[in-house]
Amino acid sequence: MTTSRLSLLAILSVLTATLTGCELAGDILKGGIWIGAIAVFVIVALIWWLVSKMSGGGGSGPTGGTSV
Repeated sequence: MTTSRLSLLAILSVLTATLTGCELAGDILKGGIWIGAIAVFVIVALIWWLVSKMSGGGGSGPTGGTSV
C-alpha cells in the first residue's frame, strides 16, 4: 500500500468511528432535504475525485493525455 492509500484509509476509519449513521441522518433532516441532497452529492463527488487521483486517473482519456 502506498502512503496516499494509507492516509485515505486512516481518514475513512476516523470518519466511520466518529460519525454515527443515526446522528448524521438526523442532522441532514434538520437542515432540510435539499441541503442533505447537496451534501451527499458533494461527498460522493469528493470521494470519486480522491479515488480517481489515487488510481492514476487525470487526463488519460481520448481527448487528453499523450498518444503513442
